[in-house]
Amino acid sequence: MTVERYALDARTALLLTLPPLFWAGNAVVGRALVGVFPPLALSFGRWLLALVILVPFVWRGLHAQRAALLRQWQPIALLGFTGVACYNTFQYLALQTSPATNVTLIAASTPAFVLIAGRLFFGAAVRAAQWAGAAVSLAGVVWVLAAGDLARLAAFAFAPGDLIMLAANASWTTYTWLLRKHRPDLPLGPFLAAQIAVGAAAIAPFAALEGALGAARIACNAGTIAALAYVAILPSIVSFYVWDRGVARVGALLPVYFANLTPVFAAVLSGWLLGEAPQPFHIVGLTLILGGIQLASKR
Repeated sequence: MTVERYALDARTALLLTLPPLFWAGNAVVGRALVGVFPPLALSFGRWLLALVILVPFVWRGLHAQRAALLRQWQPIALLGFTGVACYNTFQYLALQTSPATNVTLIAASTPAFVLIAGRLFFGAAVRAAQWAGAAVSLAGVVWVLAAGDLARLAAFAFAPGDLIMLAANASWTTYTWLLRKHRPDLPLGPFLAAQIAVGAAAIAPFAALEGALGAARIACNAGTIAALAYVAILPSIVSFYVWDRGVARVGALLPVYFANLTPVFAAVLSGWLLGEAPQPFHIVGLTLILGGIQLASKR
């Protein structure tokens, strides 16, 4: 049974804070595009544009690593399918019927998914402090969603999209452990481009079927173009790069605790877009989430 090692320094903590920030923006943008950009088309367009942006920067690496890419095509295909195709498509489908707060709350349960999967399938030793850290962080998420009033939770109901988001959590959990245990020995640039290519290829037929079944036409304007550019660059290329580095530095378990920051960032971004200033309950929630991360990271 393996034990995950931790060495969380300030630089790594900063790196691991970026993905939840960008993911929160992705959820807010995805929700804003409901009725404007069909979900499967958005998922395919996001990754196709990300691939077009990335390839010129990694072309030499792709050519140099072509033999290794072909030799390790199986783990690359699994990682591209679970982390690129499944997770992101499920999220955009979930946002069709669930608000961004629901989606980010369910995403915040990822530590529990990773702990259980690691214990059952990957031989990871899970310490009591890790379970406690997950509970404290999730308490901070609940406090934010309740806006500091736990009575509000009585009116909180799960929408159909919430169940789809649970499937997204399962796919990201699988991706994280595969990345930790079976990451191909490849430079990050070619490795990321290969994953995106697999994911985009897997999404393409379903996006085509979505259009054939009469999905709403894409409203092409400056707003949708800017939104597509955002989701293609920050939650895609930058977040995957940072996540890969974070998992390589501190293991598969600790980074997912930072995912609990996503609902806090989503609340702040939504408040900023609506012209509302952050409230004291945001500070309380953030304190609990960071406290949970610190607790889980102790040796």
